[in-house]
Amino acid sequence: METISALLRNLTLEDLREWAGTKIFGRGQSYIRHVKELSRLEDGTLAAWVSGSEVYATSVCLNDEGDFDYFCTCPFDWGPCKHAVAVVLSAAEQVKRKKEIPLLKNEDDLYHALFDESEDDYADDDGWPDEVEDEDSDFAPETSKGRRPGNLRVQKILEGMEKDKLITMILELTAHYPEIERGILEKEQLATGRVDKVVSSLRREIRTITSEPAWYNSWKGEGNIPDYSHVQAQLQALLASGHADAVIQLGEELWTRGNEQVEQSHDEGDTATAIGECLEVVLQAVPLSSMTPAEQLLWVIDRAIADEYSLLDSGGKILKSKKYTKAHWHEVAEDLETRLKSMTKPTSAAFSETYSRNKVVNMLLDAYERSGTPEKVIPLLEMEADACRCYGKLVDTLLAAGEKEKGRQWCIRGFERAVDNAPGIATELQNRLRQMAEKDKKYDLAAAYLAEDFFERASRKTYSDLRKAAEKAKVWPVVRGGVLKYLETGQRPEPVNGGKSTVWPLPKPEVVRPRKKAAARYERFPDLDMLIDIAILEERFDDVVALYQDLRKTKRWGWETDKTVAEAVAESHPQIAIDIWRDVVDSLIGQVKPKAYEEAAGYLRRMCKVFQEQNRTSEWQSLLSELRREHKAKRRLMEVLDSLSGKKIID
Repeated sequence: METISALLRNLTLEDLREWAGTKIFGRGQSYIRHVKELSRLEDGTLAAWVSGSEVYATSVCLNDEGDFDYFCTCPFDWGPCKHAVAVVLSAAEQVKRKKEIPLLKNEDDLYHALFDESEDDYADDDGWPDEVEDEDSDFAPETSKGRRPGNLRVQKILEGMEKDKLITMILELTAHYPEIERGILEKEQLATGRVDKVVSSLRREIRTITSEPAWYNSWKGEGNIPDYSHVQAQLQALLASGHADAVIQLGEELWTRGNEQVEQSHDEGDTATAIGECLEVVLQAVPLSSMTPAEQLLWVIDRAIADEYSLLDSGGKILKSKKYTKAHWHEVAEDLETRLKSMTKPTSAAFSETYSRNKVVNMLLDAYERSGTPEKVIPLLEMEADACRCYGKLVDTLLAAGEKEKGRQWCIRGFERAVDNAPGIATELQNRLRQMAEKDKKYDLAAAYLAEDFFERASRKTYSDLRKAAEKAKVWPVVRGGVLKYLETGQRPEPVNGGKSTVWPLPKPEVVRPRKKAAARYERFPDLDMLIDIAILEERFDDVVALYQDLRKTKRWGWETDKTVAEAVAESHPQIAIDIWRDVVDSLIGQVKPKAYEEAAGYLRRMCKVFQEQNRTSEWQSLLSELRREHKAKRRLMEVLDSLSGKKIID
């Protein structure tokens, strides 16, 4: 177990992501629940069954260089697979929980699937067969992904058979296993150039598989996950045989039908993952196809724009390829310009109306950069700002180009046009204006924006942010007084005639969000909860207690506020904290649930700590005795109380 701990102790998620790649890492995270019978060898090698469209045997270990070696019986053959990632993550979770990972026994099926080399059956006295000793031999064992020693054993058996017996055995196998017959025929068709037969057969298979319902019920362990492993293997075989155009043709069919299937699936993304792995092969075919370079780029761009289910995540690698020149990207830009002109401009800020246009605009911006015409970027953004609500991107681009005043004006214009129907965009633009004020050292203006944030969403964070800015502007005492008065009365402090005043030393912001009348109806003043939070933040614990007593006279307080107050005043006003925690404990015990008893124990431990610090241990023991008398019929509660008796709790 210590070896496994050593393997995982210094491993970070970033290390694992770098090893497997972002896409495979993400898929591996979703497969942790599929890891079964996780076990280990003495040397720390991890092993498990991982279920997907089939059940695969997977192992992971560290090699002498400290890097991961892995093996999996799945068909994925382009680097670490999601099953290997899932095994590592599952093992890390076990170690984190300090849960023992059992040793894998030699007689287990998992051991045979991964490690049973049966060397005596095929090796000479010195280990590997003579023809395997050369590392460059076609029969050399693969240490990570690929042919296992068991495959070599089968190969040696086949090599020793007479031709007639070999043919007879293969025919018998094809009779029992149709997939073997199909594989032989497909290889023969590719070898003899009859690609049309392979394409026609694979197209029919794609249409059949994509029409299957895709669903999985994790509670019952039932479902139907379409198996795309053969489609993926055949696409790879076609590509390896030099038929990239055929792969593209089939990929277009899979793309169209696969999207429809994923849209209707209920299988936690397993089908989308399988289709995405097939389309990875299609993407590999794009640069090798007969399409012109510009057509290749547009093929990827068209599908990237329409990719709602992340089926073509790796398309970005093609778009970044140095194979494509500025001239190629210039052609792409012209095509996208024409396409953008033909699109109907959205009439509202609704996501459904702006989504597609935004994607085309973003692709065109990228094309301008890659074609060496960055001077077209700002004019395009200005032209599309109102239609696509891309104000933030326009402002950032203007600021990067040194056009600060123009950027500020676009912030104001964008805010005014977005504040009613796109409040998130309006908030971003307001934040940019504040950041510009900070950069120009207009700290009073920056504080004015943060004051607006506080009045809209009073919280500890917005209060702290306002304090930092107002201190830089050297006006915090007056601002603080205005804020506290607002929380007490509900009256917002305002600048006199749009300027500063002794009552409120902050200027009026360039843009102000209109106050919603509906929200005002639900505001209640004094805002005792926020006043308590601020008093805690400023460590004014006498005020905390006084405000809390006022709050208890109202009907608008709950346990969360009580708990916060108790934690804050446990040292300064220990009896107040004890009284609050006692009320919480009584309420939890009243639920008559084991889980509530455990939660109550947490608050009892806090009380115990305060009693001990106050040298009032006799009162603590009396409290436990009282609870035992009152609730002696609650057996599970008695067990919890027993665990606390005489025990010094140190947080």
